[in-house]
Amino acid sequence: MADPEYVCMLTLKALATRCQSLAAEIAAADAALQEILDTYAPMLCDLPGVGTEVASQILVTVGDNPDRLANEAKFASLVGVAPIPASSGKTTRHRLSRGGDRNANHALHQVVLVRMASCRRTKEYVHKRTAEGKSKREIIRCLKRYAAREIYRQITNPHAAPNNADLRQKRNDLGLTLASVAGHLGQWPSVISRLQRGVIRNDDLATSYRQWLTERTAKIPI
Repeated sequence: MADPEYVCMLTLKALATRCQSLAAEIAAADAALQEILDTYAPMLCDLPGVGTEVASQILVTVGDNPDRLANEAKFASLVGVAPIPASSGKTTRHRLSRGGDRNANHALHQVVLVRMASCRRTKEYVHKRTAEGKSKREIIRCLKRYAAREIYRQITNPHAAPNNADLRQKRNDLGLTLASVAGHLGQWPSVISRLQRGVIRNDDLATSYRQWLTERTAKIPI
């Protein structure tokens, strides 16, 4: 009769091996996608919330519909974020578009969710529009439209992310830890570290970070 503990260990080993294999496959796929992105849209992932998968899907949609890149409005319609009037009486409102490429629309939705969770500018916008009586669905519709505008401009007229290499040196010169900076800016230390290393792009956070460091430097007696 088989030992239950032995069988359990064999099963766990098989699962662990499979997990490692899948992780390697994912890493290889990401590397291949990144190589394509570096060739055709090297700065697309510089935008906040735009990762390899999102950028790849956007490029697939754009590649299948090159005739719909003539202007920003056509691109917004392509990715399903062109607002559709839905006013009645004295109420003026718009509803979410159900047209366009749904995969690209889902990619934009992921961008918005990431920004709502980690981007201070987006959080402030959500708070402002919520106070104005806007529903979460309406706010997300607006944010997806803004994200589409940024992505369109980055595809048609790319701009590199600002160089934030100076932030780490300034922090070290002031003797500040990642934890102290993160606590002041309301971020996780890992986010600050990735921002300094250029792994992520968040222009608003970088500006606030640099301004705070500059203010701290000015307070140091000469």
